[in-house]
Amino acid sequence: MKSNHSFDTLIVGGGLVGAAIACGIAATGSKVAVLDGGDRDFRASRGNFGLIWVQGKGADFPAYARLSGISARQWADFSDELRDATGIDVGLQQTGGYDFCLTPEEWEAREWEMRQVAAHTEGEFEYQMLDQAELRKRIPEVSNDLLGASFSSQDGHVNPLYLLRALHQRMHHLGVDYHAAQAVQSSRRQDGEFIVTTQDADFHAQRVVFCAGLSNQRLCRDLDMHIPVQPLRGQLLITDRVPRFLPAATLQVRQTAEGTLQIGDSHEDVGLDESATLEVITRLARRAVRIFPHLAQVRLNRAWGALRVMTPDGVPIYHRSAEHPGAFAVSCHSGVTLAAFHARQLASWICSDVEDPLMTQFSADRFDV
Repeated sequence: MKSNHSFDTLIVGGGLVGAAIACGIAATGSKVAVLDGGDRDFRASRGNFGLIWVQGKGADFPAYARLSGISARQWADFSDELRDATGIDVGLQQTGGYDFCLTPEEWEAREWEMRQVAAHTEGEFEYQMLDQAELRKRIPEVSNDLLGASFSSQDGHVNPLYLLRALHQRMHHLGVDYHAAQAVQSSRRQDGEFIVTTQDADFHAQRVVFCAGLSNQRLCRDLDMHIPVQPLRGQLLITDRVPRFLPAATLQVRQTAEGTLQIGDSHEDVGLDESATLEVITRLARRAVRIFPHLAQVRLNRAWGALRVMTPDGVPIYHRSAEHPGAFAVSCHSGVTLAAFHARQLASWICSDVEDPLMTQFSADRFDV
């Protein structure tokens, strides 16, 4: 016979998104449970590049540009808050970010994106377009092949694994009831509450928030929510440690606090295949060497693939159900950038009955046209 558990709020999914929201809601005194999947599930957190990235976000979706900037500006305080509460330093380095341009077409597209984001945020987003000479002053190791780069002082990076660990430790301190390996089978609303069923138990709550990545599309159907998400594979490489040469994050290569290099920026529509492939590994390595020629002699340590959670327009979904008040769906691929926002404003929005004009723009209803 299945056991029964009752809570104020159920969070379905314990990755970077679900854990941040759980921390924010639990901090209000709400009794929160997190239902997480198993280690063999598709987990976007495995493939996170660790960037806090504002550049280009929302160039054609003004609300997303504003949202990314809001979260990025909160990250220093958020990092301190996590360290003070858990003792875990997530390795925040918010000294800016570079996105390199190899062709005139890349330069023109980037400059357009930067102008758009600055306009959408009424100038709060700050950026520079750096030609090769200026870029070499900042990073002498860059190749002569580069035309230059875009730069924003608001960008940065963290260790995503430390961040996930810190969020889970914070959940524990706040009294969140965490249930691992509890894949959700079904959900329903009955007698004014939600009942979420797993193989082992029924969980009852006044609110339920689906943060289950690619599973959101399937799980949310039970509560009449249409959440269109699809997988997009990204592959990542890690090198041996090298002397520090990167003063800030870049979209293509990130130097960790330990000195290793993380190389990424692949986007592959291959369904649910999260394997690493020689073709993409080779392409990523060659691009990194084209940007930084001295890396040609650096040894690759390992490579892996993971599936990003993508919406049709690449913009997050923050959906409040009209048919079943108290049910929410959250889907995004910017779990690090938006973590501070998720643990603060988004958690407050979920706990409030008041609609927010900014959040309304992220409803899944935008796809029903």
